[in-house]
Amino acid sequence: MYDRAKNDTLNDSMPHTLAPSEFLFPDPIASDPEGHGLICIGADLSPSTLYEAYTHGLFPWFSADEPICWWCPEPRCIIRPEQYHPSKSLLRNMKKHDYKITINHAFESVIRSCALPRSYAIETWISEDIIQGYLGMFAAGYAYSVEVWEQEQLVGGLYGVSIGKGCFGESMFSTRTDVSKMAFYTLMLLGQENKLAWIDCQLVNEHLLSLGACTISRQEYLNSLQDMIKQPPIDWKKYQEGVFSSKRIALSAQLIE
Repeated sequence: MYDRAKNDTLNDSMPHTLAPSEFLFPDPIASDPEGHGLICIGADLSPSTLYEAYTHGLFPWFSADEPICWWCPEPRCIIRPEQYHPSKSLLRNMKKHDYKITINHAFESVIRSCALPRSYAIETWISEDIIQGYLGMFAAGYAYSVEVWEQEQLVGGLYGVSIGKGCFGESMFSTRTDVSKMAFYTLMLLGQENKLAWIDCQLVNEHLLSLGACTISRQEYLNSLQDMIKQPPIDWKKYQEGVFSSKRIALSAQLIE
């Protein structure tokens, strides 16, 4: 059963200015002209450094026994919310089970659930240092989560980073059939309602492609990124104040009426 931890609190403040990072990241294209994706190694995972990285197109990805590695892949995987269409089977399950869906109600529980071993992988890249860094981003107003509940039990969700109109997906988890896809659909609707050009999926894989993701060149992504992060931020507060029904979402295809 879910019992909100002391650190699992709503983020009720607008994003605030972070102290400048002591680290500067190199230009991804100049540093990696062959497009291998790995841009640099080192730095830290403080909110200031994470903010600096995301606003320059980089994200951390490394194993527990490795130094911090910063990536900007070629090509970049994105999904355009206005082009997303949920499957008939997903909509059927959303109507059948009528899960409760919330936004920013249990960020820490979601990221810690994403860090748990999966059936297909014992190791996880989401270390305690990663968790603490993104908790700092959430506290500063630059991260978000979507939660799916079966009564009072957290059964699925996802989390990511949000800067301006730039929305970056990080990881998702599921303990019931299709519930991570329900969280994903909720994020797509939020993207549609806020006219987001894309949501960053980082590295391409078959699962993301099956959900409707596509790839664009790294240069196109970096150019678009600078436009997105300069726009007014998403008003997460108006979403996190509500509790949504998966059945109603499936029937209405919207969050805010």
